[in-house]
Amino acid sequence: MTGTPGVGKTSHAELLAQSTGLKHLSINQIVKERSCRERWDDALQTWIVDEDKLLDVIEDEMKSGGYIIDWHACDLFPRNWIDLVVVLRTDSTNLYDRLKARGYPEDKLQENLDSEIMEVVAEEAREAYDEDCVVELWSRTVEEMEGNVERVEQWVQNWRTDNLGHRESGPASEKNS
Repeated sequence: MTGTPGVGKTSHAELLAQSTGLKHLSINQIVKERSCRERWDDALQTWIVDEDKLLDVIEDEMKSGGYIIDWHACDLFPRNWIDLVVVLRTDSTNLYDRLKARGYPEDKLQENLDSEIMEVVAEEAREAYDEDCVVELWSRTVEEMEGNVERVEQWVQNWRTDNLGHRESGPASEKNS
């Protein structure tokens, strides 16, 4: 689950974890809890992530499978960890309002708006993963979010049928969505 900050990744991931039995892995939480930070960026008011350390600290979890990875970037994750990349999108007005409500400083807010307008996250996903495992979904309204969750639930169900031969939660060896 990826997209520009403010598009609804965490909301989607939490709902999907509840409905599918997959585990929600919030990379923001991992970065904080396991100290995967390089330095603080004053201009953007954010931590710069040590991506190598991040990958090292989650590698064992990823091997067990069954995770929904929630972060604003996806291209750093090895292809064999990923079965589906959901890129959430929203319009500039929604994104501006959401980020302003979070108290983002102007520089950080503008960088994220530019990123969404230029489709940076979507392009990174398309470049890093096979075309058939990247899907872009709009996340402007609660109704769209509910529809997205239903669509991904169906994808998970189909994946389980195709790869595990059943429609249950699946064993720990189930790969990540």
